[in-house]
Amino acid sequence: MKHGECFVLDDGGEVDLDLGNYERYLNITLTRNNNITTGKIYQHVIEKERKGDYLGRTVQVVPHLTNAIQDWIEDVAKVPVDDTNEAPDACVIELGGTVGDIESAPFVEAMRQLRRRAGRDNFLHIHVSLVPVISGEQKTKPTQAAIRDVRAVGLAPDLIACRCIEPLEESTINKIAMFCQVESDQVVAVHDVESTYHVPLLLEKQGLVGQLSDIFRLSDFSISAPMLTKGQQIWKAWKSLTTAQERYLDTERVTIALVGKYTKLHDSYLSVVKSLEHSALAIHRKLNLVWIDAVHLEAATQQSSPEAYHKSWHDLCTADGVLVPGGFGERGIEGMIRAAQYARTQPKPYLGICLGLQTAVIEYARDVMNIKDAASAEFDAQAADKLVMFMPEIDAKTMGGNMRLGLRPTQFQAGSEWSKLRKLYGGADSINERHRHRYEVNPAYIDKLSAAGLNFIGKDETGQRMEVIELKNHPFFVGVQFHPEYLSRVLRPSPPFLGFVAASAGVLDQVTAKFGEKEKEHAMNGDGLAAQINGIMI
Repeated sequence: MKHGECFVLDDGGEVDLDLGNYERYLNITLTRNNNITTGKIYQHVIEKERKGDYLGRTVQVVPHLTNAIQDWIEDVAKVPVDDTNEAPDACVIELGGTVGDIESAPFVEAMRQLRRRAGRDNFLHIHVSLVPVISGEQKTKPTQAAIRDVRAVGLAPDLIACRCIEPLEESTINKIAMFCQVESDQVVAVHDVESTYHVPLLLEKQGLVGQLSDIFRLSDFSISAPMLTKGQQIWKAWKSLTTAQERYLDTERVTIALVGKYTKLHDSYLSVVKSLEHSALAIHRKLNLVWIDAVHLEAATQQSSPEAYHKSWHDLCTADGVLVPGGFGERGIEGMIRAAQYARTQPKPYLGICLGLQTAVIEYARDVMNIKDAASAEFDAQAADKLVMFMPEIDAKTMGGNMRLGLRPTQFQAGSEWSKLRKLYGGADSINERHRHRYEVNPAYIDKLSAAGLNFIGKDETGQRMEVIELKNHPFFVGVQFHPEYLSRVLRPSPPFLGFVAASAGVLDQVTAKFGEKEKEHAMNGDGLAAQINGIMI
């Protein structure tokens, strides 16, 4: 969690969180090959050398490493990423880091060569730079130095995107243009806006679409009428959703308490936060997210002062809904269990994800079934009643890269037609969601838990692994073993998140009736993008 969450793809690839941003914004599905790392490239080249592909030649950074990077990008750029099943029209390459870094040197050289390989009108370089504001003055020297460095390694930016906390002054734009040898209209100002969803509107206002069209000569190509219409509809829906967000009043907000382990680094739950935002936008509410460290819900200790304890409980009790996300390790578990108990007994809308499902099951066993020693094998290997156990097919000794990962099916069980969650999925018999976990609810306790009123409405395809719990006669109490946040999209929120936020805002019935029908339609028709765009993260 040092730099934020680990994002999981359909194929089980564990990648940088920026890949999640590409999927969410562009409504596409990427693979592990869309994430290129130095380690992957070196391994790829070494394997080729061991097979004799280089015929005994000395393997060097140039040309072998740089060629491998270019070949990898070209191969990935041809892979379909949406329901149209067609090759993408464009490939977005994000080259992370800073020009001059040791790590990025081979990739920068590969991009220089790729421009020549791609040919005229087929390559566009956008350089992103920061324009800091110091004592009220917008400073352009960092951008000038960055462009000088990038030109020194052979790249010439077509556009310069300048990040700034405020709109760029015309004099600042002209100064950057003059000293960086570009025209003023090639300087794109990206200042802070109300939300990231407003950025596309900001870019359109500055004529970025026209710039891209001119550089790529897009007027020479034709787009089919159905694709053009669909693109226009998507853009209209996006603008409508984001501009409406500006008009929400404080009385139209919904307060969600996120009870987690890594609350000091909010990017650890980036996909969860984005999913909550998508759902709040869909029901026309302003999201008020309250961060609660689970430790502070436990009795006051060295880790939690009395002040932090009382504030955390105040925040929990005054929230409209309670969310317990995934995580690892014993710290804060009792606080999560207390949060689940509070939401269940009050009653208050609750969504538990992965660990959040497991803690809800442990709480139910302790408080309702009087199994006082109920615990998880992750936290107490000697517990008499392990309500949560290590998955039998996972190697308990090797903790690296051996989790249950990627897109997996969940079967809704017979008799679960009453389920609020199932209705949000359009009454589907089966759904597919992404997973990332090593532990599961112990099958030995399922019958007892079910008899006590905890409904396991969703199971895996074998019927042995518990995937979804839900309580009847509760506004919304749902736990899911999978991670629905990985599939939430701006214009198509995740059903568990949407149901949870809607219930917290008191509009679940209206949302269920509307969204459930849309889910049925989506399942029947699919939903490809009007403009197909692939993305690669380096």
